[in-house]
Amino acid sequence: MSDHDPLVIFTPSGKRGRFAKGTPVLTAARQLGVDLDSVCGGRGICSKCQVTPSYGEFPKHGVTVRDGALSEWNSVEQRYDDKRGLPKGRRLGCQAQVQGDIVIDVPAESQVHKQVVRKRVEARDITLNPSTKLFYVEVEQPDMHEPSGDLERLVKALRHDWDLPELEADLGLLKTLQPILRKGEWKVTCAVHLGDATSGPRIMHIWPGFYEGTVYGLAVDLGSTTIAGHLCDLATGEVVASSGIMNPQIRFGEDLMSRVSYSMMNPGGADEMTQAVREGMNALFAQVAEEAQIDQNLIVDAVFVCNPVMHHLFLGIDPFELGQAPFALATSDSLSLRGMELGLDLHPSARVYLLPCIAGHVGADAAAVALSEAPDKSEDLVLVVDVGTNAEILLGNKDKVLACSSPTGPAFEGAQISSGQRAAPGAIERVEIDPVTKEPRFRVIGSDLWSDEDGFETVVAETGITGICGSGIIEMVAEMRLAGIVDGPGLIGSPEQTGTTRCFLDGRTYSYLVWEEGDRKITVTNRDIREIQMAKAALYSGARLLMDKFGVDKVDRVVLAGAFGAHISPKHAMVLGMIPDAPLDKVTSAGNAAGTGARIALLNTDARREIEETVHNIHKIETAIEPRFQEHFVNASNIPNAVEPFPILNSIVTIPQITFNTGGGDKDGGRRRRRRS
Repeated sequence: MSDHDPLVIFTPSGKRGRFAKGTPVLTAARQLGVDLDSVCGGRGICSKCQVTPSYGEFPKHGVTVRDGALSEWNSVEQRYDDKRGLPKGRRLGCQAQVQGDIVIDVPAESQVHKQVVRKRVEARDITLNPSTKLFYVEVEQPDMHEPSGDLERLVKALRHDWDLPELEADLGLLKTLQPILRKGEWKVTCAVHLGDATSGPRIMHIWPGFYEGTVYGLAVDLGSTTIAGHLCDLATGEVVASSGIMNPQIRFGEDLMSRVSYSMMNPGGADEMTQAVREGMNALFAQVAEEAQIDQNLIVDAVFVCNPVMHHLFLGIDPFELGQAPFALATSDSLSLRGMELGLDLHPSARVYLLPCIAGHVGADAAAVALSEAPDKSEDLVLVVDVGTNAEILLGNKDKVLACSSPTGPAFEGAQISSGQRAAPGAIERVEIDPVTKEPRFRVIGSDLWSDEDGFETVVAETGITGICGSGIIEMVAEMRLAGIVDGPGLIGSPEQTGTTRCFLDGRTYSYLVWEEGDRKITVTNRDIREIQMAKAALYSGARLLMDKFGVDKVDRVVLAGAFGAHISPKHAMVLGMIPDAPLDKVTSAGNAAGTGARIALLNTDARREIEETVHNIHKIETAIEPRFQEHFVNASNIPNAVEPFPILNSIVTIPQITFNTGGGDKDGGRRRRRRS
C-alpha cells in the first residue's frame, strides 16, 4: 500500500494500516487481524460486522478524521435499518468503504471473541445498613371531620410505627399514592430513602398491602477501560448478579489524557463522551437486571467509583482542567444525586452516591480501594497498587497514608501490543519458557491445559489462539528475561545470542515467535517490550516515590488490585520490576478492590461517612512535580531495575546478566556476570 493511501485505525485493538480508497472496512479488519465478526461473508445479510466510525481530531493517533472518510450510507444498510434497526452512528463493515483517514471502533457485540470483563465480586463481611429500607404501615382512612391529605396520613403512620422523621415524596409518587392506598385497603409497604448530606428522608415507592419482594442497589466501578456492576439485594446484602462491559469511550482514546485531548480538540467532545458512557451504563444496568430477572424500577440506590476524568465525564463536566497543572477537580467531595439527573435507567426516584476523589489524578476508585483494603488501619506498612490504565497507588499504615497516580497506559491490558488483546477466550494468559531450549508453553483463557499437553488442540479448536492478554504479556516478558531472550535494557537478542531460532530479524530489531499455525502467528516484538517497560516503569516509580516520602526502602506487604490484579503472578510482576522487592507470600491479590469498596458504601451508609473522613486524611503526592519520579522512571525502565538490587527476588530466581547491544553476532551475548545483592 502507498503512504498516500488512507490510514485506518481500529479500536480498542489499536491495530492500524493503510488501504486503498474503496476498501471495505471488513476487508481492512481481516487483513489486519482485527476481531470483527461476519457470518454471511460480507453480503450485508447477517449485520454482525457493525462498526462505529469516529470523526474529529485524534492527537493520540496523529490523524484528523473528516466527513466523507467512509463511503455514503447505501441501500443495503438502509434495508437492514428498516427491517431490524441499526443503532445510531453504526455502519456495516462489509458495506462501508474507506475514503480517507478513519478511526473505527469495533463494539463488543461485533467481536467474534466477546470480551470477558474480569472484575469479579469479592467475598466480604459487610455490616448491613443500606440507605433505602422497606416499611409496612396501616394508614388512617380519610375523615371529613379531620381533613388531611393521604400523604400526610401516610407520613404520620410511618413516624408513629417506625419512628421515622418527617418525610417527603417526589411528584411521581404522589401520582400513584391514592389508588395504591385504596387498592391495599389502607395497608401499604413503603421504600424509604433515609436521607444523606444533601437531602432529607424521602418515600421512594409504595406497594399495596404487604410487599414480599425486595429492593436493589448497584455498586458500579466505572473504569476507563471497563465498567463493572454488582446488583445487591438491599435487604440481605447478597450479590444477585454481576456483569461488565467495555467502556464505550474507548473509541475516543484508550488512555485518560487522550480523552481529555479529544474534549479539547473537538467542540462538544466532552458531551459526546458523557453521552457514550451513560448509554453504556444503561446497557450494563439492563444486562444486570436481565441476569437477575428483576424489573429495573426496583433498583433504588447506586454507588459509583471512578477515576477523576471518568468522574467528570460521567457527571457531564468538561475535564479540561484535569489535563493541565495544577489538575484541579470541579469538586473532590462526595456527591449525592438523583439518577434522573444523570439520565440513568433506574427507579425514577433512585439515588446515586459518588465517593469522594482524593486528588486531581487520584480518584473515587482509589478512595474505594482505601475503604476496602483499609491501609489506615494496618499495623504493617502496606503498598496497595490498583493496576489499570491509570494506576493508583496507596502506601501507609495506621500512622499515615500517602497516595499518588501513575500513567501506565493500556499496555498491561493487552492494548498497544502487536499480538495483544483484552481478556477473552483464546487469549494467552499464562506462559513458561524453558531457559535451556527457549521453547514456550502457555495456557489460554477457556482451557485448563497447557499448550504442550495432550488434548490442548481439541480444547481450543473452537476459540483458536487469538493473542496475548494483560496477565499473559506480563508473564511473557518476565519469562523471556529469565530465559535470556531479553536483556536488562529490554533488547531481544539474535538467534546466535539467545541460542534459539525463535528469535528472528524483524526490521531493525529481533522478535520472538511464540506460536505459529499456517499463516497465523503470535510474536513478541521489541516495541512490545518497550511498551511494557514504559508501563511498568511508571507503576514502579510511583510506588518508589511514595516510599521515598515515607522514608523507607522496603514495604512489609504488597496488595495487587484492579481489573486483572487477581490474575497477575507475583513472581513475574517482580521479575518485570512492576513492584518493589518483597517476599512472594507477602504479595497478595485483592481482586476488584474498587468494586468491593463501592459495595461496602452501597450496603453500609456509615461507611460513606468513614471514607469521606479517611480521604481528608490521605496525603496526596503529585508525581508530575516530583523531580525524583523521572529518576526512578529511568532506573525502572531496566528489567527489573538498573540500580535497585532486589535481593529477595534474586534469592528465588536467577536473572541472566546479559547485554545484547554488542553489535550482533556475539554468541555469548556480551559478558555475563552475577549481580551483587
